Amino acid sequence: MEKLIESLSDAPIIDKDGYEYLVHPISNGVPMLDPDLLREVVVEVMQTADLDVDKIVAPEAMGIHLATALSLQTDIPLVVIRKRPYGLEGEVSLHQQTGYSESEMYINDVEEGDRVLIVDDMLSTGGTLAAICTALDDIGAEIVDIVVVLRKVGDSALDDTKFDATSLLDITVEDGDVTVH
Repeated sequence: MEKLIESLSDAPIIDKDGYEYLVHPISNGVPMLDPDLLREVVVEVMQTADLDVDKIVAPEAMGIHLATALSLQTDIPLVVIRKRPYGLEGEVSLHQQTGYSESEMYINDVEEGDRVLIVDDMLSTGGTLAAICTALDDIGAEIVDIVVVLRKVGDSALDDTKFDATSLLDITVEDGDVTVH
């Protein structure tokens, strides 16, 4: 995790209405995402996650590049939870709210009995993952594992669910600095 830790020291932090927002290649695609960093993260996810699943599920937008690389390495199909509806049969909508935004998201191609791995870039307020987990559970999918690259230490909406996420690194963002725990 050397490259990931090193990249955190250079990551800008911006203020979003009082919320310290970490701008990082893994979670924002800005600054530019170095292939060596992405490779390091995906290899670590492969070593950490339970890959005995039918599908990898990732929310749009920044979970997509991680899950795509993971899907290519494991030959496990990828489902992207989208921010816009397509009106396809079986589409399920969910409402997610974070510390800095809220929106609708849409799930296609996950069915009752599917065993899924959820992959995402960051667990911060937990609003997105909590909403996704609830929707997948309502569908009847089995959430086998949840892996995030970075988790901000502190309370999260995921804490109010029956689901737990594994993180590659736990961090705090405070007073413009990132600390790795």
